[in-house]
Amino acid sequence: MVRVTINDQTLDVEAGSTVLQAAQRLGIDIPTFCYMKRLPPLASCRMCLIEIEGQRKLQPSCATAVTDGMVVRTNTPLIDETRSSMLDMLLANHPLDCPICDKGGECELQNQVMAYGPRESRFRDAKRVFHSEDIRLSPVVIMNVNRCIQCQRCVRMCEEVVGAVALGTVEKGMDTAVTGFEGSLASCDQCGNCIEVCPVGALMSFPYRYKARPWDLAETDTICPHCGTGCQLTVGTRKGEFMRVRSKWDQGVNRETLCVRGRFGLDFVTSPERIRRPMVRRDGALVAVSWEEAGDHLKRRLSAVEGKAAGGLASPRLPNETLYQFQKMMRTVFRTNNMDCSSRWSTPLDPLAALVTGHYTRAPLADVIGNDCVLVIGGNPTEENPVTEYLLRDAARRRQTGLFMLSARPSRLDADARAVVRVSPGGEGPGLAGVVAGLMAAADPNLLVAVPGNLGGSPAAIGDEASRLVRALLNAQSVTLLVSAELLRSPTARETLQQLSNLVQLVRLLGKRLAMQFFFDRANQLGAWDMGVLPATLPGLRPVADDQTHATLERSWGTEIPSEPGADFDGMLGLCDKGQMGALYIAGSDPLGSYPDRAYVKQALRAAGLLIVQDAFLTETVGMAEVVLPAASYGEETGTFTNNEGRLQKVCKFHEPVGEARGNLAIFDFVAALRGHSLRPSFQREIFDEIARLVPAYEGLNWDGLGADGAFTKGELAPPAGGFFAPAPASAPSDRLMLVTGNCLFHNGYLSERSEILNTVADDPYVEMGAQDAEELDLSDGDQLVVRSAQGELTAKLKVNRRFPKNLVFVPENYSALRLNSLMQRGEYPCPVEVRKARVADGTAAAIVLAPDPEDNAQGSGGRL
Repeated sequence: MVRVTINDQTLDVEAGSTVLQAAQRLGIDIPTFCYMKRLPPLASCRMCLIEIEGQRKLQPSCATAVTDGMVVRTNTPLIDETRSSMLDMLLANHPLDCPICDKGGECELQNQVMAYGPRESRFRDAKRVFHSEDIRLSPVVIMNVNRCIQCQRCVRMCEEVVGAVALGTVEKGMDTAVTGFEGSLASCDQCGNCIEVCPVGALMSFPYRYKARPWDLAETDTICPHCGTGCQLTVGTRKGEFMRVRSKWDQGVNRETLCVRGRFGLDFVTSPERIRRPMVRRDGALVAVSWEEAGDHLKRRLSAVEGKAAGGLASPRLPNETLYQFQKMMRTVFRTNNMDCSSRWSTPLDPLAALVTGHYTRAPLADVIGNDCVLVIGGNPTEENPVTEYLLRDAARRRQTGLFMLSARPSRLDADARAVVRVSPGGEGPGLAGVVAGLMAAADPNLLVAVPGNLGGSPAAIGDEASRLVRALLNAQSVTLLVSAELLRSPTARETLQQLSNLVQLVRLLGKRLAMQFFFDRANQLGAWDMGVLPATLPGLRPVADDQTHATLERSWGTEIPSEPGADFDGMLGLCDKGQMGALYIAGSDPLGSYPDRAYVKQALRAAGLLIVQDAFLTETVGMAEVVLPAASYGEETGTFTNNEGRLQKVCKFHEPVGEARGNLAIFDFVAALRGHSLRPSFQREIFDEIARLVPAYEGLNWDGLGADGAFTKGELAPPAGGFFAPAPASAPSDRLMLVTGNCLFHNGYLSERSEILNTVADDPYVEMGAQDAEELDLSDGDQLVVRSAQGELTAKLKVNRRFPKNLVFVPENYSALRLNSLMQRGEYPCPVEVRKARVADGTAAAIVLAPDPEDNAQGSGGRL
């Protein structure tokens, strides 16, 4: 520790701390422009100058390290005069158009001039003008370069945090201007972080422009619904109308940064595709009715299917309280454990529950990625969890964390990784088995006496990059595994999770400190698992057969609950297809648009005795329902999400439900009453209290204690009972093109597709493949392609990615018009495909799309009621 005295106040700080950081701890204000906490100091704006005893010149406090015994002054006459002069120089060329500038009322230059600036300018020359009109750099970013004060925050944020390198500077001196390549941001992430950090009105949000002023806005702090990172959002509304999203620099895992979906993708709450009234099917078409009529119809139909199986599917985008009440309703009202919380992948419960309850690290991401070695397994964090990617890049560049990647699909983080283990599509399991083999071959045998001799297979199978990873794991004192939930897509998900468990246990045996977290692409996937929306586990991921938990829940709920494991969503579809499913209840999910093998899903849903869909939006699954119950959307009810870190955060209401839509909890009460049951408690706060009492990981938490950064749930970390598993089968290399899917940067599910702003950024679906494959097939970037599988075909534009390995084809799952799931077959993933250029007629590419379904007419008519 070193001691510093600032304005006669003395403080001990860690060696290496800057004077600015020490002053902030003392509550002493030092003005800055170019400084940002998460960026390296630039010291270009000269606003933070200070006097240091014994030094002749003023020094920038943001870049001056404290030395022991240092004495500092921050408010001398010389400093005041210097700050005033710096502001006078900035104002010499700054347009004084505050009344029309979108930054008016929250402009840092405006604030600094009021606090430290001259009362009158000494400059009388004409102001410099770069452009007479604002420049539209992208669909969401517009620039007035005349207002720029050259702080370089936007350029550094884009390059050092986001990793996009879309902004830069041209010319020198007073003629320096910030711009995009050739005056556009066509290749950038469109995240808007440059807008957020701009201290003046140089970079502005085009969708928000001229809509409101800061003092007009009612602002609500909440959590982003688009992925599991759990970013803090501040949503601004004006007279109840959605206006904009920003984020606070000192709150949340994201600390001000957002991705394009979080900043610009919340306007889906005003989508015209909202369901406004209940609907029932009459004469083959959905007809709008009152809630009373819907209740009468539903009561009759539930009585008609009594005695048959029931099942439920709930979206992991719903709050914890809603998910908890859903599983409670299914178990107590419908008397079934047939339930699931995802229709896009399998959920192999044995290894998954062991990993989550035995090894999941519920701690800040910033802490777990500070370990010596961080291994990202599967998926593409750049597009699935963009803000998590920012933090990983920061750890690799500034904290010298050893970053390693093991995946089939490349990501932008590869450039910051010390080794990239590229596996074949779906080959993450064999890839992990190879790493385990390498560790066993290189580790001290005395540490591995508990490990089966055949566990790792042959270490000769791993390549140079995997060998580098193995050496890093052996040399590290602390290891973090970050696992993409995309691994669960494959039919071999169980084997892959078993290999992950082998690696986890082996790392622990080698004496390393271990942290493990998942990357989820749904906002509350971990919460859905914790709440027990699974066929074989109760709340807390405890087995259905756990007698003690079973008895505790029955006492609390006042009724018996089924004791046998139920069917997952695939099993429920099988029951439907066999005519054994009486009532299938779907809340907030669209399996017809997401589950592999669309034809099978349609056939199964059609065969269900009664299909009830509770949703906020018109989806393809809604179009097949017999009863449709309009629910509140995100932002229209209060609750909590559990993010990837295990952090419990408040999701707050900022918008009123549309039409006759009701809150999800109120709808569950409505349905339960039709069957003569009463769900108690039924209000959000009371349900939260019950969760905190009955779910071990949430024990002791209280609503009022959830501050701006939420509160962490507790990991039990019970040793897994299964122990080590057998080695994974060897990867079967294929010389065919293999299709994988997942999220793209601009969309991740049907919520984002209903954002008008996101659709202006990226409304065109695409097919992504490597340059070598494109060259062999005589394809060029931008060509219209036909992608064909044994199940069907689709057409989209080609996007050539030079970092893609051979035989890998990627199509994002989030463009419903493509009907991508029509290409896929149950139990087969990745999907073998053929690719060719679309036929050309009259100079334009032929549009080859799947024929529309007759049932779609019902959905279309329902949307206009």
